[in-house]
Amino acid sequence: MNNPRFAALGLDHRHIYGMSQGMIDAGAELAGWWTEGEPQPVKGFVKRFPDAPRIQDLDAILNDPSIALVLIACRPDKRADLAIKAMRAGKDVMVDKPGCITLDEVARLREAVRETGRIWSVNFSERFEVPAVTVAAKLVAEGAIGTVIHTTGLGPHRLNAPSRPDWFFNAATYGGILTDIASHQIEQFLHLTGNEDAEITLSTVGNFANPDHPEFEDFGTLALRSGTAQGFIRVDWYTADALPNWGDGRLFITGTQGTIELRKYVDVDGRSGDNHLFLVNKDRCEYIDCADAELPYFSELLVDMRDRSETACPQSRTFRVCELAIQAQALATRT
Repeated sequence: MNNPRFAALGLDHRHIYGMSQGMIDAGAELAGWWTEGEPQPVKGFVKRFPDAPRIQDLDAILNDPSIALVLIACRPDKRADLAIKAMRAGKDVMVDKPGCITLDEVARLREAVRETGRIWSVNFSERFEVPAVTVAAKLVAEGAIGTVIHTTGLGPHRLNAPSRPDWFFNAATYGGILTDIASHQIEQFLHLTGNEDAEITLSTVGNFANPDHPEFEDFGTLALRSGTAQGFIRVDWYTADALPNWGDGRLFITGTQGTIELRKYVDVDGRSGDNHLFLVNKDRCEYIDCADAELPYFSELLVDMRDRSETACPQSRTFRVCELAIQAQALATRT
């Protein structure tokens, strides 16, 4: 597949920037974009990709045989239907997380994949767009810390409430904090422990700092286990103003012979930049700068489109991560 073409559909979330740039960097061509209305991320998208035309007719994109892939970042409750429509039009799909927000949507997406043979990939950006996780996964695969028995994933975010659309504060349209953010950490747990299934053992949600949006959840936790491995996840919207970026995301990986800590986006009052990794095992106690490590997801997705393979992320895992996040949301105790 030489220079495959893709289109961006639904510019309601700024994750579409990284999704599009990742595909361009992997060698794909941005053919154009479509969205309903004028959501806030449109201006930033046009600034980043000024040569990409806006296409007013969605069907013109879906019926264009030269466009092999569509990227979807519309409102979360609309993503499943748009993805199904695109797959039935013969397109492979990359969708922003959450890829869907109900178990019924998961079932319909599974059926669409079976019917069409198309790829439905969710861009879990906290792994796929973070070089430090690439390095950590390689170290784990090499046995640097033995068998992984626990992960702790922390996903704090900056709220920036005035810039958020109304749908962002309504669980019926964005899915809830665990369905949304925690899907990242669930996928990392499965990937790093080598498991493809897990059980939710605890989940909680709460709203402690946003009384003006009573239906919104600004805090969530969950625990899960699979075989001998266990995991804990905490996500929130409490990033304080003084932090120089949107969140101090961290990942702690405990193995039988060592530990790995990732400071993905910032090392508070420490080293500059991002993608910091700390490894401790029986032979090594060191810091690794991962800023220049590869991000294989996007190029692997192109390979999968060409070969109909599953190197970027197994299709079954993508579905199971969505199911687990939705289940955790449904089971959550509101505190």
